[in-house]
Amino acid sequence: MILGFLESILSSAAARAPVGSLTSLLQAGAATVDGKRLDGKTRYLLRLMELAGPAPISELTPAVAREEYFRSGGAVAPLARRLARVCDLEVVAAGGRIPLRIYVPFAKATALPALVYFHGGGWVIGSISSHDRLCRTIADDAGCVVVSVDYRLAPESKFPAAVDDALAAFAWVVAEAGALGVDPGRIAVGGDSAGGNLAAVVAQAAASGVVAKPLCQLLIYPVTDLACDTRSYDVFASGYFLTRDVMLWFRPHYLRDAVDIDDPRASPLRAELKTPVAPAFVITAGFDPLLDEGLAYARKMRAIGTEVTYRCHETLIHGFASVTGAVPTAREALAETTTALRLAFARL
Repeated sequence: MILGFLESILSSAAARAPVGSLTSLLQAGAATVDGKRLDGKTRYLLRLMELAGPAPISELTPAVAREEYFRSGGAVAPLARRLARVCDLEVVAAGGRIPLRIYVPFAKATALPALVYFHGGGWVIGSISSHDRLCRTIADDAGCVVVSVDYRLAPESKFPAAVDDALAAFAWVVAEAGALGVDPGRIAVGGDSAGGNLAAVVAQAAASGVVAKPLCQLLIYPVTDLACDTRSYDVFASGYFLTRDVMLWFRPHYLRDAVDIDDPRASPLRAELKTPVAPAFVITAGFDPLLDEGLAYARKMRAIGTEVTYRCHETLIHGFASVTGAVPTAREALAETTTALRLAFARL
């Protein structure tokens, strides 16, 4: 049904084109880059977005970008899973009230494992609503409670506001584990993109005793270095959903000034890690400007004795976990990720 809807958009675009056919429209853009072949359905989706989508995020205001990000994601997101319970609440923290959405799967156990989850969106866009279906999928497939955190966004609340909210939310879940029906010994932290960045920062803070140590960390194509200057930024600068221009648009909205780039709370890859952090699952995409920094962070954690499972889905793009309704290969990649999380919870 979703692909049928997208095909209707593309057919309309083809009809408007003065020259060419549906096939020629689909064949635009490179299918093989740096020795890797882009997933066919993903290439199709990217072309649809190019033909029918709005102006690039980097040309929008934050308010308009948020609206467009939420609107455009619905057609390709996972199907909404039915769960035992989904509820919203707020946590009072130093920076104000932090909205949370709690997803509880059907389960017989009285104390379930939990994942404190931070959504992606460059710290500027995204919300618990934009990632609702993804969180439902994780809760259902991994058999865990998911606590999705609506941390403060930039530019209204610049760095380190999101970090402060992430730490406060994680600490609250640990403190209220019993009331939430959560096993306090099986609380993980995770997120995608900017949310993966926040999850990594929470895990580093835990290693320093700032908060309790999570069972593990799930970092899905995380931002780990806001210098934005790796080779993958050059190779995948444009054409694969997340672009260099968009990242360079996010950065000044989020950071107070260029000095913040070196702060490990903004760029966890730059932290001077001396002791192992929580066991990590680092997931990257082959066609992603963030590819190199994700791999570099996995290697850095492993070098100090952290247990790291690294997986690069070479045929996919940044954001694949949110397009599983339209891309079967992305759906398989997400299922692999949730299975790994389920097994990590089962170890205890």
